[in-house]
Amino acid sequence: MLIRFLPAKRPLTQSALLYAVDLEEPFWVLRRRPGGALAGGDGADYWVILGLLNQPAGFCHGGGNNAAQRGFRTVVQRCGEARELADYAPVRGCMAIRPYGYALWENIQRSLDRRFKETGHRNAYFPMFIPYSFIQKEAEHVEGFSPQLAVVTHGGGKKLEEPLVVRPTSEAIIGHFYSKWISSYRDLPVLINQWCNVVRWEMRPRLFLRTTEFLWQEGHTAHATAEEAEEEARRILDIYAEFAEKEMAIPVIKGRKSETEKFPGALVSYTIEGMMGDRRALQMGTSHNLGQNFAKAFDIKYLDKENRLQYCWTTSWGVSTRLIGALIMVHGDDNGLILPPRLAPIQVIVVPIYKEEERAEVMEAVERVKGLLGNRVRWEVDDRDEYTAGWKFNEWELRGVPLRIEVGPRDVEAEQATLARRDVPGKEGKWAVPLDGLGEAVERALDEIQEALFRRALAFREEHTHRPTTWEEFVEAVEDGFALAPWCGDAACEEAIQEKTKATNRCIPLEQEALPSGARCAHCGKPAAEWALFARAY
Repeated sequence: MLIRFLPAKRPLTQSALLYAVDLEEPFWVLRRRPGGALAGGDGADYWVILGLLNQPAGFCHGGGNNAAQRGFRTVVQRCGEARELADYAPVRGCMAIRPYGYALWENIQRSLDRRFKETGHRNAYFPMFIPYSFIQKEAEHVEGFSPQLAVVTHGGGKKLEEPLVVRPTSEAIIGHFYSKWISSYRDLPVLINQWCNVVRWEMRPRLFLRTTEFLWQEGHTAHATAEEAEEEARRILDIYAEFAEKEMAIPVIKGRKSETEKFPGALVSYTIEGMMGDRRALQMGTSHNLGQNFAKAFDIKYLDKENRLQYCWTTSWGVSTRLIGALIMVHGDDNGLILPPRLAPIQVIVVPIYKEEERAEVMEAVERVKGLLGNRVRWEVDDRDEYTAGWKFNEWELRGVPLRIEVGPRDVEAEQATLARRDVPGKEGKWAVPLDGLGEAVERALDEIQEALFRRALAFREEHTHRPTTWEEFVEAVEDGFALAPWCGDAACEEAIQEKTKATNRCIPLEQEALPSGARCAHCGKPAAEWALFARAY
């Protein structure tokens, strides 16, 4: 590991302090700041992490305004900066999600939960301990998850008769209950979702992306026909894609996983794939048509209308706190987080600006601002006297609050407030608004920010998505981002591509253009069967 120390060039906020980080990456850049230079600091010196440089010079992050001058910052480093999101746990691979980070997760939960319930799903909860024999019932399932299992062998001071698996996912335990709850076609469909934690042992954990324990939702449904199960899997995929684009402001590609990449035990797996700021792919959500594999393994049967005993068709689907990692990596810039307004815990921060003799009149105007905002948006007022206005600006920029309202003596005199967009730095993102129209102006600004973040992320993805037809073009494409290439469909070819380039088959996009006449696989030269999306990924 190589660490370089750079001199300070600009003030840093106290929230930028690095206090815990697992330095497993090859090249970290740090600089030292004396404690006395930090407002509210305790006088001690701190080492501050500035960036991770493991890319060629000039490597750009799509959301960064000074991106050409630095390497891409990984999600670990970003969360080290925005320390209100999460902290490292004493158990390797685990994290504590702090209130600000959990509020973000709650907004994700609420938005998705509403969509699930609108389509007939209900929430339930299932045990986190699963008998080891249950995991073994579905052959592909146990083979796929065995390396990641956490197994409990002792309880109450005694060795257990049968080891218990801490749930890595719940198909097995839910299959057990469905076999008890379903007996007739009248019981179908069963549409259940649960919000819970799962444990998958990770060798190289990353905050919010790959942690040993993480929070997620997992839906599990049972149906009478194959057509209903396929319709359900695709319906959920559409919900995930719509949520990602409308709420997260992240464009995604909907696709089908290859046989190699699909969920262990699934008939077919669907995915939404997003491009992160370092041009790598992130699997942001999956929906699996399980066919009858788990129904046969767990004896989930029903009597149909002709009184014949049939196996159910089942699905499972989920997204996790990985979505927070996606938000950080897609929208963040050199100054910290940029949160899309629809999910931001705090949409608007109000910052009074005054000298002591001006405080009363400014705070009176702030009270009026609070009344004008009302319940329109999620807002807070930062009226802490122990910090300067400039320190507060930096603090709330770091936390990614989409919109700032400044109220100073000049604003009071002019019966106005000054608005500042987080996504547009400097004077270009600031303007004055008469107080009489403040509420409407704030709502309009938040809508514009939401749309601007999506447009910027989409433009970045399109700029770094290529259509190679030769191997040389393919290698260049995955160095820069996504390669949408003609592919033969052969698993051996897919494996060879990964060995040579470290790029994996992210999906076969559901929207398929016709292949050119005589199209051949970009790698092996065999006749192409379909377009496939390849990229290096998290």
